[in-house]
Amino acid sequence: MLMKLTDLVVKGNPERLTTGYYFTEGPVWTPDGYLFFSDIQGNTIYRYSPGSGAERYRYPSNQSNGLTVDKEGRLIACEQEARRVTRTEHDGTITVLADCYDGKRINSPNDVIVKSDGAVYFTDPRAHIIPENEIEQSCNGLYRVLLDGTVERLAEDIAYPNGLAFNPDETRLYVIDSEREQVCAFDVNADGSLRNSRVFLDLGHPQTGFFSSGPDGMAVDALGNLYVCATDGIWVFHPDGTWIGNLTTRSDQRHAEPAVNLTFGDADRKSLYVAACSSIYRFRMRVPG
Repeated sequence: MLMKLTDLVVKGNPERLTTGYYFTEGPVWTPDGYLFFSDIQGNTIYRYSPGSGAERYRYPSNQSNGLTVDKEGRLIACEQEARRVTRTEHDGTITVLADCYDGKRINSPNDVIVKSDGAVYFTDPRAHIIPENEIEQSCNGLYRVLLDGTVERLAEDIAYPNGLAFNPDETRLYVIDSEREQVCAFDVNADGSLRNSRVFLDLGHPQTGFFSSGPDGMAVDALGNLYVCATDGIWVFHPDGTWIGNLTTRSDQRHAEPAVNLTFGDADRKSLYVAACSSIYRFRMRVPG
């Protein structure tokens, strides 16, 4: 029997943890017990602690967007303005992981994840912050950075590649196409390369309702359920693509803020942290990430 939303979430209304930002993005939970998130227009990366709240971690951040951590707990950031993907070392120095492909500058990296083998996967759409005459890549790409530093382009037919996530056993990679309002899926080969590109979810059909704008970030729980952020909510899907229900970022507010990106966190991985425009929210879940 398919799950219901009440099987996944403890209660439908989240807790608003911190607010007052320009545009939050890229939440990621670290092994040290912190939540990092970007404020893109605020040009800042913040570090949130459940005990002490949010504090400025890095400013300027080059308008960082998506964030993740690698196997050593180092922060990886998509720096839109600087057109690069970087890693913050434990001593605070910055290492550039990717800033070009085939001798040309990448566009404006958006979101990023790390596979268990250490390879870094990121999306690179043509963002509005780049003047048209400064765009060097021929497409909006999906890329992988290997451990030796090699940058590979894995896909170039996604109209606006955005959020991305692996399923629990890393045999499938999901990538959001915000422009076409779709979630694409790829099968992941043993060496981390991709095959069998296809549309996994069409988010503009009546089964799920119509998104007010394109979907953005996403996350996967331990059962393989997919959580997709969009203007009108967090849409939750069974691993076979069946719609389960949706969550909204409404706590003590009259109107919900549009959900932008999300991640699972806390020691039990049962808190779903959501970046929603000016605020960060937390749902308590029954199933861990």
